[in-house]
Amino acid sequence: MIGHRDGIVFAHAYGQRAIVPTPETMTLDTIFDLASLTKPFTATLLMQLVARGRVALDAPAATYLPELQKHGHAAITVRQLLVHTAGLAAENPLGDYEHGRDAALAAIFASRQLTPAGSRFHYSDLDYVVLGALIERVTGEPLEQLAGRELFTPLGMHDTGFRPAPALRPRIAPTEIPDDVRKRIDVAARTEPVIRGDVHDPRAFLLGGVAGNAGVFTTARDLSRFAQAMLAGGALEGTRVLDATTLATMTTPQFLSDGDTVRALGWDMQSEYSGLRGKRLSYRAFGHGGFTGTSLWIDPEQDLFVILLSNRVHPHGKGHVIKLAGELADLAAERFGRALEPAGCDALAGHVETGIDVLRAQGFALLAGKRIGVVANDASRAHDGARTIDLLHDAPGVHVVSLFAPEHGLDHAREGAVADTTDDGSALTVHSLYGKTRKPTAAMLHGLDAIVFDLQDVGVRFFTYASTLRGVLEACSKANVAVFVLDRPDPLGAARVDGPMPDDGHESFVNYHALPLIHGMTLGELARMLNEERHLNARLTVIDMRGYARELSFGRTGQPWSAPSPNLPTLDALELYPALALIEGTNVSVGRGTDRPFGVVGAPWIDASALLRRLSDGQLPGISLSVVDFTPTRDRYAGQLCHGLSLQVVDHRRFQALRTGFTLAAALLSLHREAFRAGEMSALIGHTQTMDALLAGAPFEQLARGWLLDLMRFSVRRARFLAYPSCDARPLVVAPAKE
Repeated sequence: MIGHRDGIVFAHAYGQRAIVPTPETMTLDTIFDLASLTKPFTATLLMQLVARGRVALDAPAATYLPELQKHGHAAITVRQLLVHTAGLAAENPLGDYEHGRDAALAAIFASRQLTPAGSRFHYSDLDYVVLGALIERVTGEPLEQLAGRELFTPLGMHDTGFRPAPALRPRIAPTEIPDDVRKRIDVAARTEPVIRGDVHDPRAFLLGGVAGNAGVFTTARDLSRFAQAMLAGGALEGTRVLDATTLATMTTPQFLSDGDTVRALGWDMQSEYSGLRGKRLSYRAFGHGGFTGTSLWIDPEQDLFVILLSNRVHPHGKGHVIKLAGELADLAAERFGRALEPAGCDALAGHVETGIDVLRAQGFALLAGKRIGVVANDASRAHDGARTIDLLHDAPGVHVVSLFAPEHGLDHAREGAVADTTDDGSALTVHSLYGKTRKPTAAMLHGLDAIVFDLQDVGVRFFTYASTLRGVLEACSKANVAVFVLDRPDPLGAARVDGPMPDDGHESFVNYHALPLIHGMTLGELARMLNEERHLNARLTVIDMRGYARELSFGRTGQPWSAPSPNLPTLDALELYPALALIEGTNVSVGRGTDRPFGVVGAPWIDASALLRRLSDGQLPGISLSVVDFTPTRDRYAGQLCHGLSLQVVDHRRFQALRTGFTLAAALLSLHREAFRAGEMSALIGHTQTMDALLAGAPFEQLARGWLLDLMRFSVRRARFLAYPSCDARPLVVAPAKE
């Protein structure tokens, strides 16, 4: 079963539900033993308690289960149990369960730690048995009852629960023929030679069929409802089971001791167990599998969930599904992956106020009495079209002394170095920051109290306005001049992060900080990151926007698009910019000097028809390609006839800019290895591993796999600087924690 936050898009049952004792056809309403896919439900119940202030993630688990402290486990925290770094064994002897549930739990609480708490990742069922017991102790309710009331019933998961009723048995997928050990411990009266309706996991079975590690039975349709809620910020059809802030905490990557194992709280992300995720899910994807042959992966970046439910252990425990699940995840991402604004964006559409709008509404009070310089261009405008420069120049009590222009100059229409000039409207001197001087000099800053920075960035690392911002912060820090950044939307969407990070030592004007190619941050958020991570200590104030949320597309902000550079005249050009700018440093034209900059790609030496054939097998979702000839009037190949392709985004939900750019580069390499100077992409990409893989002919999935861990690490760094919520975020109401 495959779907998005708003519903199922593919569902099919294959094969047989049972072979022993008699064949049965698999059906969509078959009920499966989830095995360890129970763990995310346990974690969700735990996170509900965290949101309510009843459990603290970094508190010792012994705070809630004092028996742990009595047996030397005082250092184990709740978080460590969630991510399998508590040091407990994977399982314990079945003999520990012979005297009932209480005695079994006591034996687990007293079990020996294999490694010190927090020292290494060691996947453990016992971690989640302990968490299940912790939840029961805190709430005073059985886990089975709590899960039904807090999760399954609210989400309409009517065929889901522990210990399914006998009436459901005909629809339950049987698992194994019990081995000798299981036959000895299984006290249930059996009418069939296979396990059916009883949990397959022997320890969960001996705990009465209810445990934090295993025991939940469900259907694909019910599991899809849980997945939809996770994609929709913790709610489904008006019913909320997690607030968006808590869900974000739950699904934030947790880097464990070996550096390559990444878990979320209750979920896998990247580990030795994550072959189920395939290669095409994004860095934000999280999921889990179960021993019986079950898998759920959820990718917020692509608004996608992929469910595979099988009883691969039937009847002899020898089936394999990991490779199959990974291939299905890849196919699902290719066919159904999309980027979609959450429903909550509808309420915000048309109501965004940028930093200059907010400052203006405040009467420019923060700048009263100050002598200021302004970094802006003619595209820096308020909602009504008034130039930021003019608004500040005319503001009572504000003394604008000088102006500073970034790349493309004050009129944002020039190519190459920009000279100092004078602004016609204000008659002020304009200092160029894109020429021999890339940051304000001490002389330029002399006598200023503050710099006001207001530029429209485009959300791509190698677009230079953020590099100019870094230079301003550095210069103003040394001169003790305050910096005010007037924030604006990330027009690519501030929820999207993609691409490689630059290698150490690869720093340049277009690789000014450790950011992926598409960084998903506004300039105000970047200012905070640069100031802290580069230890600049500038006196920084960011005037945040009002009414903005991360996923809100620029076209729905209500703000007019004013081109920040001569080659991004439209939002269509902007959307294609990350794809084609990747290769514009090579010997191809990307349409500069035509009426479609970043809408065409070509060169005199390209075989356009062959290139189109190479790219016409579904490699580039969301985009339409056609053969085109064009003659640029300037820039590369000015006056020469170029053969190439016209690109048009036709499905904004499925379009992937970097997949498009790298796949196009790979096709050019394949067709024109001698002519195409692909190595010149290196300056913008800044990542040797990616360039080496591209030149060696690696597919895009292999390139993207090489970014995965770095993107996860960046997402953790980035999170602390984000000023704007998700569209679906709700206020977090936390009850006071008990003393």
